[in-house]
Amino acid sequence: MKKPSMLSFLITLLLAAAVCTQGSDEPVKDISGNPLTISQQYFIQPVKTESNNGGGLVPAAITILPFCPLGITQTLLSSQPGLPVSFNYQGFTTETIVHTSAQVNIEFESNIWPVCTEFSKLWEFDDSSSAREERAILIGGSRFSHNSSFKIEKAGEGKGENTYKLSTSTGTVGAIPGGWSGAPQLVVTNDDAKTLLVKFVKVVGDYATTTSTSRVEKLGLRMFPFY
Repeated sequence: MKKPSMLSFLITLLLAAAVCTQGSDEPVKDISGNPLTISQQYFIQPVKTESNNGGGLVPAAITILPFCPLGITQTLLSSQPGLPVSFNYQGFTTETIVHTSAQVNIEFESNIWPVCTEFSKLWEFDDSSSAREERAILIGGSRFSHNSSFKIEKAGEGKGENTYKLSTSTGTVGAIPGGWSGAPQLVVTNDDAKTLLVKFVKVVGDYATTTSTSRVEKLGLRMFPFY
């Protein structure tokens, strides 16, 4: 009997890997149970805990010098939804639903951007040689850069359904006490205790930031975590 070739073995192995990957691939859902769609706007809402009862995520300075690029911080006020974001696949695809297996870009959506305008609104993690061990999540990313690539992973079942965590190639997105009144600052970490669990809230109606008369702009949303 003719022995199977190495090429056949490799093809079988790749197909098996593809099946396994597809098995863990499912649509990411918002708090209403609807799939996240590309280019739609969402608030990223950290899951409230006894030690964290803040609001949504906003860009904010994490150092005095240099002031830019801005980092990403959770507001201290639970009533503040944060600043909307949109998701886009990092590669070329016609897919319109965000999946848990996908590498995506995350980008703030706002017509109010008074500082650090030379930086993009895309998220990235600090991959500079001077970065500390827990690398800061910043704005100023590039569409196809490895450090602007994020994955949304399922993190809850049952009552925790539609709860997720964000991950990168070097670790999970977590939160540490920041410099502004201890407001949680987003970093990449390998400490499970610091992992930030989040839910997604679709932006609808007056909150949409696609026009210059949105409610977010009328409220004068500021890029600081302590307003």
